[in-house]
Amino acid sequence: MKEFDFTYNAKNSPSKEELTAAAARAMGCAPKRVGGLKILKRSLDARKEIVYRYHLVAWMDNEAPHQEYQLPPYQDVTNSEPVIVIGCGPAGMFASLRLIMSGLKPIILERGKDVHARKFDMAKIVREAFVDEDSNFCFGEGGAGTFSDGKLYTRSNKRGDIREILHQLVKFGADESILVDAHPHLGSDKLPRIVENIRNQIVECGGEYHFSSRVTDLQKNGDEWNVTCSNGDSYKAKNVILATGHSAKDIYELFDRNGWELQAKGFAIGVRAEHPQALINKIQYHDKYQSYLPAAEYSLVTQVEGRGVFSFCMCPGGILVPSSTDNQSVVLNGMSNSARNSQWANAGIVCSVEPGDIPEYQKFGALSLLRFQQDVERSMKITDTFKAPAQRMMDFCRRIESKNLPKSSYAAGTVNAPLHEMLPEFIYSRLRVAFPEFNRKMKGYYTNDALILACESRTSSPVRIPRDPETLQHLSLTGLYPCGEGAGYSGGIVSSAIDGVIVAQKIAELR
Repeated sequence: MKEFDFTYNAKNSPSKEELTAAAARAMGCAPKRVGGLKILKRSLDARKEIVYRYHLVAWMDNEAPHQEYQLPPYQDVTNSEPVIVIGCGPAGMFASLRLIMSGLKPIILERGKDVHARKFDMAKIVREAFVDEDSNFCFGEGGAGTFSDGKLYTRSNKRGDIREILHQLVKFGADESILVDAHPHLGSDKLPRIVENIRNQIVECGGEYHFSSRVTDLQKNGDEWNVTCSNGDSYKAKNVILATGHSAKDIYELFDRNGWELQAKGFAIGVRAEHPQALINKIQYHDKYQSYLPAAEYSLVTQVEGRGVFSFCMCPGGILVPSSTDNQSVVLNGMSNSARNSQWANAGIVCSVEPGDIPEYQKFGALSLLRFQQDVERSMKITDTFKAPAQRMMDFCRRIESKNLPKSSYAAGTVNAPLHEMLPEFIYSRLRVAFPEFNRKMKGYYTNDALILACESRTSSPVRIPRDPETLQHLSLTGLYPCGEGAGYSGGIVSSAIDGVIVAQKIAELR
């Protein structure tokens, strides 16, 4: 058995015969002696000639074939010990699947609605300028990632076995290409079906889903937790997985009121930058873009004043969406469908923020960065709708108010505004240095044809719910397992899903 690399033009896919011939060359044998082969990874390389680089494994006809990954089986948990799972984003869903594999029954409490009903509430944000604070682009079945882009860029197995996540996504409807692509994504048009299939599997195995069930109280009675919801329902279990996501500020406030340990956690805040996708294609493909190539992406990072400034959640061929979770704020995110075929490219351009950057907020203790985040978001609500304050990129950096604005993908609309005055000065000063700096890496990126919109603030949680590194339980609350982005232990779909699996495994081990 031998692993080898193979390069092929980006317009076509290599035939089986071509791959077999490459395998034979790698193993030093005749093509007829090749017993089989498998693509392990595929990545696009546009540095010079635009090609796909493949990494494969092949074996001789007298060797055992490559061992395919097998998912652990799901069990019938109808009458099994319950575990309450608060939140059904990636961490909650994949924790629940792992509980079922371990013979435990997940009882999922989700503050929002199911993935299809949720779409109607999202539409109201644009059509009626109203946010349902429990059902929106952040809250609801599947979490914030369902209506973003479905990026699966985490490929490290350092924290857990990524294969379990990717193979389950394929089982529930994702294309098999995510198993090999270096930068896989699912697309917001396909994610709802995948999320619904996950729910069907959990329910079929005896798990429970309870929508419109925002948790309002957690109480420990003996060795059992009592969880109360906004609709008056309550649930009891020995173990609770807290997977509420990075925007559930009411959970942080509940912990703060109860005197339970919390920690302020650095996060990042900034703006969304929107360019014509044709411009990004021209830059990244060095004027060699062809229609058969995928919409070009980018990843940018620099250091300004000792803090990182970087691109976040880059959405090629995407659109901007309103991600506010209340009616007093303007928050933006990006979203792409699987085809990534809109005329725009957008990305968050954000600055790292640490507690030392905001001494005036230290009076809020562990919630200091959360309060800062809220204040910035609310300062962007300058109309009675969810129009985003916006400015042309070069005008922004030169402290000039734009005379007009280019067309944007943001359906809620834009309003011409002096973002150079509206953003906190220490954030603005870093951004205005970073944009021209990025132009040195992507010539043409710094242009007044690009639009800056504010704000991008939901990069990660500004609060950490600390847990014991061995038991994964909260430091002082036995049976309570903080998990995923909302607890400060992951960022993105895959890492959150892995964290959910790790926590569920620990519960199974300790029972």
